Amino acid sequence: MLAKFEKQLRDNRRTIVFTEGNDYRIQESAERLTRSDILDVILLGNIEEVKASAVKNNCDISRCTIIDPLDYDEIDAMVAEMVALRKGKMTDEQVRKALEGANYFGTMLVKMGKADCLLGGATYSTADTVRPALQLIKTKPGNKIVSSSFVMVKGDEILLMSDCSINIYPNEEELAEIAVESAKTAKIFGLEPKVAMLSYSTMGSGKGDTVTKMVNATAIAKEMAPDVDIDGELQFDAAISPVVAGIKCPDSPVAGKANVFVFPDINAGNIGYKIAARLGGYEAIGPILQGMNAPINDLSRGCNAEEVYKMSIITAALS
Repeated sequence: MLAKFEKQLRDNRRTIVFTEGNDYRIQESAERLTRSDILDVILLGNIEEVKASAVKNNCDISRCTIIDPLDYDEIDAMVAEMVALRKGKMTDEQVRKALEGANYFGTMLVKMGKADCLLGGATYSTADTVRPALQLIKTKPGNKIVSSSFVMVKGDEILLMSDCSINIYPNEEELAEIAVESAKTAKIFGLEPKVAMLSYSTMGSGKGDTVTKMVNATAIAKEMAPDVDIDGELQFDAAISPVVAGIKCPDSPVAGKANVFVFPDINAGNIGYKIAARLGGYEAIGPILQGMNAPINDLSRGCNAEEVYKMSIITAALS
C-alpha cells in the first residue's frame, strides 16, 4: 500500500514537520525517510538537545533540518501572522508564549508554507495536536468539522472506519459529513467507496433515537454526494457479509460489500476499530484527520517507529 505513496513523494517532494524532535521514534522514522530520499524533514526542539538525543538513540538525522521554536529568525513574522489569524482572540504576548510550544510553532510553519504537513502526538495529546490546527489551519471551504478515519489493513484488504477519535456524539449533519469525507479518503487509498452507516438496526428492523439519527444522516450524505454509494442504517454483519446482506437487504448497493464504516458515535467507533485490530488481525493506521485545509495528523502516544513512518508517508501523500 505504501509503495505507491513513496514513489509519488519521491516524484513530488514534500516537507513534513515533526513536533517532537527529541523522541527516538520520530528520529528513527526521520532517518529512514531522509535516507530513502522520500521526504524532507523538519524536527522541532533545542538543536543541541535533539542532536545529543539522536546520538544516544543511534539515529542519523544529519539530513534533517532542526528548528528551535525559542530561537527562530523569522519569529516576528510568524507572530504577526498568528495574531492576524486569531483576530483579536490572542495578544502579541500570548501568541509569542503559545509559539514556544512545538504544536503551535509547527502548525504555523505549515500555515506559512515552510512545511507541507505536520505529524505530532507521540507525546502530545490529540487535543494539543488538533487545537492549533483548528485555530490556524481551519477546515476546508464547505466543511464544518474535522473528523478522522482509521485505515484497517490485513494482507491486501483495506477498510476504513470512521470517526473513532475526534467527534464524540456527532449529529446527523456531522455524520453525513464524516461519511462523505471518509469516502474521499477511501479513494486516496485506491478504494471505490461503499459507505455503510452503522447501527444496531438494518433498514428499520430496530427502533430508537440513534437508529433515526443514522437513517437521517444517510439521507443527508446521499444528497451531499449522490455519486457515492452510501447506505444505511445497516448492522455490521449486513454491511460486511454478502450472505447476511442477501437475507436482510438484498437491494442495497452497499450491504455485503462495504469498505467504509461510519459509526454512530465515538464509543462504537473506538471500540469497533480496536476489536478489529486486536481480535481480527487488522493493522490500524491512523487516525487520519479529514476536512482540514492542510494535512495535520495525530499519533498515538503508544506508537512505535514503524507506525510513525507509515503515518508520515500517508500524511505527506495527502498534501
